[in-house]
Amino acid sequence: MGVRGRSYRYVGPAELKAAVLPGGGGCRIRSAADFDGWIAGRSAAELAEPFTFVVDTDGVLRLAPRRSEHVACAEGDMVLGAGEIGFRREAEGWTVDEVSNQSTGYCPDVTSWSAVAQALHRAGLRRLSGFTHEVVFRRCPDCQEHNIVREDDFVCVFCDGELPVAWNVDPTA
Repeated sequence: MGVRGRSYRYVGPAELKAAVLPGGGGCRIRSAADFDGWIAGRSAAELAEPFTFVVDTDGVLRLAPRRSEHVACAEGDMVLGAGEIGFRREAEGWTVDEVSNQSTGYCPDVTSWSAVAQALHRAGLRRLSGFTHEVVFRRCPDCQEHNIVREDDFVCVFCDGELPVAWNVDPTA
């Protein structure tokens, strides 16, 4: 069940990817039953803060504890989306309380929302209409450093070079 959309390869520190253990990725959430089983094992302390998530290239949501690296959650593979996500229990069931594309390892574009929304729908989760916190990532064409654009200021924090308006973090994409 492949999902269309841009895929993102890991662009973070090589030593983090080298430390990824086979079979140690995030829990795959293909259905509401998968989510119910996974969330039942979470403590109140875990539920008080967001979790790490990725959407793999099959469009499946993977969840891991917050302090997990996105590349470990994805088992080093490419993703369609990545970030942090929080959940809240309501009378009708679980809902997404907050979700972002905050992943400095994959630096997904804000357009990755559609893949995230599809994965949440398949997992039976009521969701928001978009990211609650959008992070704009760009690579500086001059010094090649990755930047987070704040307040629409497309200037590199490392060298003051101009950053492109369009997503460009992964030069092979």
